[in-house]
Amino acid sequence: MFVKSVMIPKEKCLTVNVNASLMDALQQLDEKEIDALPILENGIYKGMFNKYLLYKAFFYSDVDRDTFLKQTTVRDIAVREDTFVQLEDVFESALVKLYDFPIIAVLDEGKFLGIVTRYDTILQFRSAFGMESNGTRIALTSVESEGRILKVADILKKYHTPVISLVTFDETDKIARRIVLKIDNDQKLNRIIGDFEKSGFRVLHINKDE
Repeated sequence: MFVKSVMIPKEKCLTVNVNASLMDALQQLDEKEIDALPILENGIYKGMFNKYLLYKAFFYSDVDRDTFLKQTTVRDIAVREDTFVQLEDVFESALVKLYDFPIIAVLDEGKFLGIVTRYDTILQFRSAFGMESNGTRIALTSVESEGRILKVADILKKYHTPVISLVTFDETDKIARRIVLKIDNDQKLNRIIGDFEKSGFRVLHINKDE
């Protein structure tokens, strides 16, 4: 999956002009109940603004609150001008850069195209793990070797079992691989588990949605 698949396009984004006062930007945040605003200058991305930045800047200022809000612009406290993703970047790159901020800009040679939000990345991971569908989650591990995922697929095909999700993880020693699988609930679960174990997989956990 790529960034363009989860991006909110600029036409649907709220932004703030680089010369806007902090008071105007703060009003936008409060009225729309959003966490942050991209800062633009003639369509070019210039950084991010949010309340935390405002509070931090005011704490270190030496003027009163009203003067600070009216005379300081978002340009003065902008951050993350160099933190962004591009349209064709893989989805995971956005997640890594969202760990300490609620949104990230999507750019093309500096031109603002839209944003990816932390909320949207969480939704995508919920989908990847099949959290929106009832089924049985099975956690497996096996020695890393060629064809292990294919073997899982062959066993499930044998029992005509629909797959809701399948995610793999490398163990820390890089020798073993964990597989987290979610399948439709059916009466063949014991036989499926038996075939996994006969094929060299170790079943770590089974959880069936109610």
